[in-house]
Amino acid sequence: MCGRFTLTAPSDAVRDAFGLAAAPALEPRFNIAPGQDVATLVVDGEGCRALALRRWGLVPYWAKDPKMGSRLVNARAETAAEKPAYRDAFRRRRCLVPADGFYEWAAAGQGGRQPWHISRRDAGCFAIAGLFERWRPPEGGWLETCVLLTTAAPGRLASIHDRMPVILPPAGWPLWLDPAVNEASALAPLLRPSPAEDFELRQVSRRVNDTRHDDPRCLESPPPPEPELFA
Repeated sequence: MCGRFTLTAPSDAVRDAFGLAAAPALEPRFNIAPGQDVATLVVDGEGCRALALRRWGLVPYWAKDPKMGSRLVNARAETAAEKPAYRDAFRRRRCLVPADGFYEWAAAGQGGRQPWHISRRDAGCFAIAGLFERWRPPEGGWLETCVLLTTAAPGRLASIHDRMPVILPPAGWPLWLDPAVNEASALAPLLRPSPAEDFELRQVSRRVNDTRHDDPRCLESPPPPEPELFA
């Protein structure tokens, strides 16, 4: 699963990484959580990559209640093309979700669960495979939402959590974003786990557990354990 992620890179780095015409007006984010607006990339009518904010938590176009989105934060890549909540978006509304890291939590004995930040070894931006939807409230207007796809975590990543976001290689971005491609069989090769050796894992502060915290301190190393009094 992917419950939180980061996009702390400067705007010009995001522009260069994703081939945008201009640097997006994005503030560094250190603790992006479900229910919040996230940056997404699609192909516009002129064939260019365009960035737009969409709420994280998919609300299908046929939903009666937008609260449904709070349950549709992650979708399993293995079944997203078949599930009623995702299959139409999988065929017609795919997006990239820029990130430069994501969080997972591992068991830590009596101390509770320990958060880890997982990033590329080169600390660069990457693209999480996403789907998006447009839902029309009764009062009019549109609510745009998205969901992140997940896959099995490989190697040492699986020791923290058995799932991870689908991270698409740049060579696969055009195919994933192509609205003319709607066959799951053509897209399936993109939805594979990334090599574990591509990532750096490190423990971070439990400050990230609180979604109200969104600052560089979320990425600080945790304090050393207190010594036992009667060891």
